Amino acid sequence: MRIYTSESVSEGHPDKLADQISDALLDECLVQDENARVAIETLLTRGLAVVAGEVTVEGYIDVADIVRRTIKEVGYTDTELGFDGNTCGVMVALQEQSPDIALGVDVGGAGDQGMMFGMATDETPELMPLPISLAHALTRQSAKVRKENPELGLRPDAKSQVSIRYDEKGPRAIETVVFSQQHGPGMEDSVKDTVRTRIIEPVLEEYSEYDQTRIETHINPTGKFEIGGPQADTGVTGRKIIVDTYGGMCPHGGGAFSGKDPTKVDRSAAYMARHLAKCIVKAGLAHRVVVQFAYAIGVVQPIALNIETFGTETVAPEEIERRVRKNFDLSPKGIIEHLCLKETKYLPTAKNGHFGNPRFPWERTKEAERLR
Repeated sequence: MRIYTSESVSEGHPDKLADQISDALLDECLVQDENARVAIETLLTRGLAVVAGEVTVEGYIDVADIVRRTIKEVGYTDTELGFDGNTCGVMVALQEQSPDIALGVDVGGAGDQGMMFGMATDETPELMPLPISLAHALTRQSAKVRKENPELGLRPDAKSQVSIRYDEKGPRAIETVVFSQQHGPGMEDSVKDTVRTRIIEPVLEEYSEYDQTRIETHINPTGKFEIGGPQADTGVTGRKIIVDTYGGMCPHGGGAFSGKDPTKVDRSAAYMARHLAKCIVKAGLAHRVVVQFAYAIGVVQPIALNIETFGTETVAPEEIERRVRKNFDLSPKGIIEHLCLKETKYLPTAKNGHFGNPRFPWERTKEAERLR
């Protein structure tokens, strides 16, 4: 028996809000110029948003307006909530991307070195590990309940954590659910009932095939969660990379996603690795797989490709790799074209993870036929 734990954070968590701002700015840059080069970082603290990074774009970007609009759309519209998109300060420190990087990228090479991983497992319909899928489902439900029922007094910041018991055949039982929900003044007791009945129980009903007889539940374990968002914690782009990916069930190369245009292989190659992993599972070549790439700056093709199937393969791993290399262009340019990454809207990826959402192009599996 093994216990695996994953967490998720809501769209109002300060780090996730920073991710959303960075991706909202990226989206606008790509609207203005599909060949824009973007690497934007956002820092949030009490009453202040700081945007810094490198941007080369043909067009005008109203940075402060996009920052404020994104903050307000999440729900931070009043200083009583801990942050107000209408009145917070916005500092901008953007410069052009180094032309040295463009020397390699413009000819189709990778924009940086690094390792990227993608995973798929048939333990859930979306081919994601169960702990992170369930954790994301809880934070999605929190946002839904908060927006549809403002009278309940829920505020934007929230965190979930789920522990799943596995045996040799896969996930078997939901062991522990932890949920912390920001709330209004004097709601310490009522918010626990709201979270239990409106958030946790409806989500658990969707996972009734798993043993839930021994679930241990912790709701707002400190007893009070009034102060949240950037007032409580500084938010920074790229600080929730495990939440963004597979909840710790898969290695991570260390590169964040949000605020980066698709020439950055930290983002695009991680999406391609997920796409390939899903196609491998969908083609029936393995039940669980991790795809790893390694790239060198300015080099067109990956310098390494590794496919780990954990003994669940139905054909030899070497044959799977041969089919992948034969049927897919793994250059940054090839990945961008295959996944239509210049046309993708990236803001939605900064909420509830970058993987498992069928709306994202890297989640499609029609190309599994190429591998059979």
